Amino acid sequence: MAHTLKEIAQQLKDNKKKVQLIYGFNSAGKTRLSKEFKQLIGPEDGVGDEFKHSRNKILYYNAFTEDLFYWENDPNHSATPKLKIQKNSFSNWVLKEQGKGLDIVKNFQYYTTNKITPIFNEKYEIEGADGKRKIVEENSEVTFRLDLSGTLTKEADLYATEKYELVKISRSEESNFIWSVFFAMVKEVVSVLNDSDSGDLAFNQFRDIEYILIDDPVSSLDENHLIELVFELAELVKRTPKGLSYIITTHNPLFLNVLFRELDSDYCYLLDNHAAGIFNLLKKKGASNRSFSYHLHMKKILEKAIKDKKVEKYHFMLLRNLYEKTASFLGYPNWRTILPEDEKGYLRRILDLSSHRNLSNEEVRELTEREQMTFELLLNNLNSYSFFKEGTKG
Repeated sequence: MAHTLKEIAQQLKDNKKKVQLIYGFNSAGKTRLSKEFKQLIGPEDGVGDEFKHSRNKILYYNAFTEDLFYWENDPNHSATPKLKIQKNSFSNWVLKEQGKGLDIVKNFQYYTTNKITPIFNEKYEIEGADGKRKIVEENSEVTFRLDLSGTLTKEADLYATEKYELVKISRSEESNFIWSVFFAMVKEVVSVLNDSDSGDLAFNQFRDIEYILIDDPVSSLDENHLIELVFELAELVKRTPKGLSYIITTHNPLFLNVLFRELDSDYCYLLDNHAAGIFNLLKKKGASNRSFSYHLHMKKILEKAIKDKKVEKYHFMLLRNLYEKTASFLGYPNWRTILPEDEKGYLRRILDLSSHRNLSNEEVRELTEREQMTFELLLNNLNSYSFFKEGTKG
């Protein structure tokens, strides 16, 4: 039955499961659902401090969490790159009240590189545009120190400018940093609720939290780090005491598959955008490749490209991925095994070269007629395998 996102949020709230996993393709409405759920559990009071009241009931990570962080842009690139943190009680809670700065640094370096170190600012004063002195609060800015030498082992080295520089990190690194801030807080909450006495101040601070909502924390991680994060998240969920529940949404099938198995879940959900403002939350048993038909969705994308005569080079990468998933599902040693026997060597080279290019003009060159025919032949070849039969969906 179709529902609004608000109705689906209520459905999730009424379900008393400890963990509810939700899979949805991009633009399916996951982030909007997370906002509806957060609003249902802990309505916002006041702009710019949305965590002030909601944090008592729910901690959440989604695209709106990332909006709390922004770069101080300098058109001349002469100023020190600084990631600013909008004033909010959430980051103040994590950094000042709980002192989790070091844990955040460790998390960030573990999932990115130990050559970049986040530095949280101390309180200082600057002169404003009006000539008046202005206080910059502690932990309201982050700079990122890139190690140039690999030998920053002494305190004195922190200020040796020939050994490091302050840099603006990439978007993926920024996303990992923000996730590290949130994850450090969640770990602290679980630790306190497990280890503290009911009379402790820290316990009383966290005791009313009912939900931890996580919306796609892995979009910028490679597969190895993604799986490591899933294992760490699953262990945290298992240690979480009764009364604290998780809502976890993702568009990443690998993330869902591994987490589904690690938590030994009996079912999860597929969020389907049924129509404008109307959605389905479908209960599914099994991992995404079989239950959510991710491979069928990818295949439809490729079939549409052929039908519309808009096959491009990147479609070969998707096709190669589809061959790998098919071979893995069916137990073949590698994807090359399931190529058509005729011209197997040529077909293998086409998929290899199209997936591992290093020539700058490869993306812009139009496909030849033979390449387009080869693409269609390779896709049609997959129809002979049971991976794509209707019976494998459930």
